[in-house]
Amino acid sequence: MSMENSIRVRFAPSPTGFLHVGNVRTALFNWLLARRYNGAFILRIEDTDAERSKPEYERQLMNDLVWLGLEWNEGIEKGGQCGPYRQSDRYAIYQRYARQLEDEDKAFRCFCSEEELEETRQQQLSRNETPRYAGKCRHLSADDVESRLKAKDPSTLRLRVRPGRAGFSDLVFGRIDIETAQISDPILLRSDGSPTYNFCCVVDDFLMSISHVIRGEGHLSNTHRQILIYEALGAAVPQFAHLSTILGPDGQKLSKRHGAASLDEFRRQGYLPEALINYLALLGWSPAEDGQELLSPDEIAQQFDLSRVLKSPATFDNAKLDWMNRTYISNIPADRLFETSAGYFVDAGLIPGNFDERTKAWLAQVIDLLKMRVDHLDQLPSEADIVYGFRHTPAEIDPDVVGMFKDPDAKAVAVEFAGMAGELESLTPETYRTIVGQVKAKTKQKGRKLFHPIRAALTGRESGPDLEKLITLYEEGSRLNLPRPVMSSRERLRAVLESI
Repeated sequence: MSMENSIRVRFAPSPTGFLHVGNVRTALFNWLLARRYNGAFILRIEDTDAERSKPEYERQLMNDLVWLGLEWNEGIEKGGQCGPYRQSDRYAIYQRYARQLEDEDKAFRCFCSEEELEETRQQQLSRNETPRYAGKCRHLSADDVESRLKAKDPSTLRLRVRPGRAGFSDLVFGRIDIETAQISDPILLRSDGSPTYNFCCVVDDFLMSISHVIRGEGHLSNTHRQILIYEALGAAVPQFAHLSTILGPDGQKLSKRHGAASLDEFRRQGYLPEALINYLALLGWSPAEDGQELLSPDEIAQQFDLSRVLKSPATFDNAKLDWMNRTYISNIPADRLFETSAGYFVDAGLIPGNFDERTKAWLAQVIDLLKMRVDHLDQLPSEADIVYGFRHTPAEIDPDVVGMFKDPDAKAVAVEFAGMAGELESLTPETYRTIVGQVKAKTKQKGRKLFHPIRAALTGRESGPDLEKLITLYEEGSRLNLPRPVMSSRERLRAVLESI
């Protein structure tokens, strides 16, 4: 049977915080499978944790998915035939199916208090047994249940787990079977009538005709319980694919201590969405052609296959992500790069918030010159120090430059160049080349011994971007009214030579 159009997958986050790397990879793999087979990608919000769920988190996660390009076909704010798509709006649905299971004697009322359950748990632990519900209320008569309900005794509704084995063939981890005796009768409704995660999840996936459940391996322990609920409801069981854990470089589960773990942090630091998509796709999945690393979302989707998802944990490598992001930065169109980057310069106080066209044209040149020197866009303002004026007097110059100018020949080149440049109204790439030729003839220096002292005298550094482009930025920038002034070439030469 063709998978075309029959794939229905969902991303079902809880709005209790920001999306992190693991969440985003789960969303991505679901989106890729749907895109690969022209299926449906559904966004469902699991907000049964009313105390921790917040509208601002829900709004942020939607913004993040849109920013990444992971648009959903159905779900919150998009609608669809299977709505509502927020669990807090579906309580009547869960109650209906809970009553059905209770009426069919596939679920039973449990009147055990928290204290009783904890006492039983401690006794089981003392006997080195795996804690599980002991089944105390499984065999209460209908009359007992009715009388206790009339007396308003608190109760939960539990699934009556059948004897035997339960299992499934995971598309990543393979066949996993267990004895149902190991499974406690799971609670479907709490004592306040609210539904539990496992019950909501199954009812929603069943009613939304989800064909594949792709989620983190942390949910493996829930799957057997959920399969038993599917069976009790007489619902088809979807295919499961559990994604391996993402580890930090230290081999521990990825967390905030490893750096920017939330998508919001990556976004604020200036990682590009296509770089993140590309990198996260390769965390636990491999393309058909060995060595392929730089792939667009469409190229990944064309190749995506769950059979190529690895069960071994993936290690998050910041250096690899930085390399990938730097590559994408160097290749994106100049107008988009400017739009994405200008805000960092405004926030750093380097350009005014209401900049004019002259400032925009100049800043675009600055960004284009520096883009190959950053791993993520929030590094651009600090890299722009080489363009702006020195912050202090004497000028802050590299220690290597101070050492260079202890060589009389190097200092002579710098002094000669500064003297000739000082006679001009402004320095241009053309006049720069002319003066360099004159300095070469006068000092008899060439190659590194000629160009390094000149670069050091102009920038205060031994290395940096193309010098002729820098000179243009110095001259044009010095004529702009900027919050932090840009020094002209002559001002820079004077400041450096006064500092050595």
